[in-house]
Amino acid sequence: MKKQEFLHIAKELNEKLNIVPLLFGSLGLEQRLHISLNAEDIDVLIPEEFLKEKWQCIVEVMKDNGYRLYDFHEHAFKKDELSLAFASIESLKPFANVNVSKIPLINENGVKYFLLELEDYLKVYTASSQDGYRRNIKNKQDNQKINLIINALGKESL
Repeated sequence: MKKQEFLHIAKELNEKLNIVPLLFGSLGLEQRLHISLNAEDIDVLIPEEFLKEKWQCIVEVMKDNGYRLYDFHEHAFKKDELSLAFASIESLKPFANVNVSKIPLINENGVKYFLLELEDYLKVYTASSQDGYRRNIKNKQDNQKINLIINALGKESL
């Protein structure tokens, strides 16, 4: 259900705002690994200009699709029990040294979006595990994901 909702929102972003979003977080990792990680929410990365100067455009698209903004600071929306949050795709380079220009483009039934390769997910979760909040709150989950990625890549686990 979360994946279908992401595809719906990605199609809206493609068509209405000419944005190709990046499916991020556990839901994106689920797709790369082809397993369920019980993703709690939908994390979407978009160009930073849409989080700043063009933020109202995002709010309108989300509102038109039944979402309400519930956390302005986190750019997070809710619809029923579903949570979807936006962040900046440009933050990947300084945060986890991910080369944004090399992220693969996916075209799924006419919906365009980006999806990190496993090597980049490893960089992201490794960087996340150094973050204070994630280290204290999500450390076990992050380490499990890191080990899943390492195993999928055929490397030695932590």
